[in-house]
Amino acid sequence: MKPFDKEKYLGKWYEIARFDFRFERNLNNTTAIYSLNVNGTIKVDNRGFNYVTSEWSQAVGKAKFAGSADEAKLKVSFFGPFYGGYNVIALDDQYKYALIAGNSLKYLWILSRETSIPDDVRQKYLGIAENLGYDISKLIWVEHNRTQE
Repeated sequence: MKPFDKEKYLGKWYEIARFDFRFERNLNNTTAIYSLNVNGTIKVDNRGFNYVTSEWSQAVGKAKFAGSADEAKLKVSFFGPFYGGYNVIALDDQYKYALIAGNSLKYLWILSRETSIPDDVRQKYLGIAENLGYDISKLIWVEHNRTQE
C-alpha cells in the first residue's frame, strides 16, 4: 500500500482472522498495539489469551520499514536479528480495517480497530486475499470475549 501514514496506523488493532502458526496457536482475544520507539522503529506489542492454558500471552517486538516510510512494507522481529515480512495489502481510508500478508502465502491477518468487522469489508478482504492465491478456508476467526486483567 502506498501512500501509507504510519502515524494513523499506530494504536490498538484487534485480530479478526489469521492463518494458524505456532506463535499464535491456541490464542484468542488477540490484539496488536503499535507505538513509536525513540529510534524511529515501531514497537509491536502482541497479546492474546491461550484458551488451553487459561493464561494471557505477550510478545513484544519491533518493526521497521523495508523501503520508504510511505509504503506499507515492513519487517517485523520478535527474535533478535530475524525479521519476517509485514505487508499491509488493503486498508480503508480511515485506517479502521487492514489486511496483512507475510512473506509467503503462509501468513495472513485481518485486523480491525474494533472486535468485529462489517460483512462488506470482510467479503472485500477475503476476495483480495483469494485473488492473490491465499486459501481463505484456512482462516481462523478469532473470538473476542474477554479483556486482559
